[in-house]
Amino acid sequence: MPIYNYKALDRSGKEIKGTLNIDSIASAKQKVRAMGVMLVDIKEQRSAPAGGGSTALSRFQSRVTVEDLALMTRQFATLIKAKIPVAEALSALVEQVDNETLRIVMSEVKQKVNEGASLADALGAHPKIFTSVYANMVSAGEASGTLEIVLLRLADFTESQMKLRNKIKSAMTYPVIMGFFGFVMMNVIFIFVIPKIAKIFISMKKELPLQTKITIWISNFMQDYWWAVILALFGLYTFVKRYIKSPKGESQWHAFQLKLPVIGILVKMINVSRFCSTLATLLNSGVPILTALTIVKNLIPNVHMKDAVEKARISVSEGASIVTPLVNSGHFPAMVTHMIRLGEKSGELEPMLKIVSENYEEQVESKIGGLTSVLEPIMMVCLGLGVAFIVFSVVVPMMSLNSVK
Repeated sequence: MPIYNYKALDRSGKEIKGTLNIDSIASAKQKVRAMGVMLVDIKEQRSAPAGGGSTALSRFQSRVTVEDLALMTRQFATLIKAKIPVAEALSALVEQVDNETLRIVMSEVKQKVNEGASLADALGAHPKIFTSVYANMVSAGEASGTLEIVLLRLADFTESQMKLRNKIKSAMTYPVIMGFFGFVMMNVIFIFVIPKIAKIFISMKKELPLQTKITIWISNFMQDYWWAVILALFGLYTFVKRYIKSPKGESQWHAFQLKLPVIGILVKMINVSRFCSTLATLLNSGVPILTALTIVKNLIPNVHMKDAVEKARISVSEGASIVTPLVNSGHFPAMVTHMIRLGEKSGELEPMLKIVSENYEEQVESKIGGLTSVLEPIMMVCLGLGVAFIVFSVVVPMMSLNSVK
C-alpha cells in the first residue's frame, strides 16, 4: 500500500506530523480527520527515480544496507514459504521493514505488482537497491514456479555476502590504518623535513648522491605540484572505475583478478563455493538443472567463470556433460570438476556439490585470515624500504660533510 506523510493541527494549534500506510489518498485524509485534528497537508511518499536524481530521497537510497536487504529477503522468503500470496506478503513487508527508504520502495513494488507487473520487473525498477542478479533470480524463480526456493537462496546469498564483506573489512582494518599513517608520515617528511635539510646540502656546493637528488626532487615536486598529484589520482580513479564497467574493461579486470597471487585464489574459491552451494540447494529442491544453472550463473560476479557456467548450461541442454566446459575454462579446480564428474556418474550430484561447497567455505575463511598475515609484513617491508631510502639520502651527504670538517 502507498505511504502518505501528513501534517495536521490539533485543537491547541500544535503541529502534528505522521505517516499512514493505506490504500488511497482519500482514505488517508478520512483517517487523519477521524483523529479529531485539522489536516494541513498530505502527500504520497515516493522513492527516487530509477535513473537517479538530486532529490533528498535519492541520496537516502544508498543507506539501504546489505543487512537491511538480507533481513527483508529472509522475511519475504518466510512469508512465501507459508503460502501467502505475493501481494499480501509485500503488504506485510511494508509494515515489517524498519528502513524507511526500503519500506517506501517495497510499497511501490506492491503497487506495480497489483497493477499487473511481475515481481522481478517491479524490483528491477529500483536498481540501486535490487541488483540485476537479484531481479534475474526472482524472474527465474517466477518462471519456474520456484520463487520460494529462490528467495530463500537469495536470503542465504545476501547474508553470506554480508558476512564475507565484514570478514574482509575486519582483516583489512589494520593494514589500511598502517598504510594511511605511513602515507601521512612520508608526506610530512617530504613536504616539511626534506626542504630544510636540502638547504644545508645545497650550501655544501658538493656533488650529491643520486638517492639524495631523487629525494630532493620528489620533495620539490610535492611542494609545487601537490594539487596536480591529487587531480591525477582522482582522474586515474575515475578513468579506471569507468573502464572496468565497460564490457572490455570488465573482462580484463576480472582476468587480472584471477591471476593475482593471493587474491586470485580467493576470488576463485568464493565463486566456486557460491556455484556449488547454490546449485546443490536448487537441484535438491527440485529445480530443473537448466533453470538452476541460469540462476547460478547470475550469482557469479566474475565474467569468465560466469561464461564457463553458461557454456556448461548449453552443454547440458545439448545432452552433454556439465563438467567439460568447466574443465576447459581452467578456472575450476581439478578437485571440483572431479567431484562433479563422480556425482554425475553416480547420480549423487547434489551431495557432491554440497561437500565441495562446505570445503571451500572453510578454505575461504582460512584464506581471508591468511591474507592479513601476508599483507602486514609486505606493508612493513614497503614502509621500511621507504624510510631507509630517505635515511640514506640524508645520512650519506651528512657523513660527507663531517669528513670535510
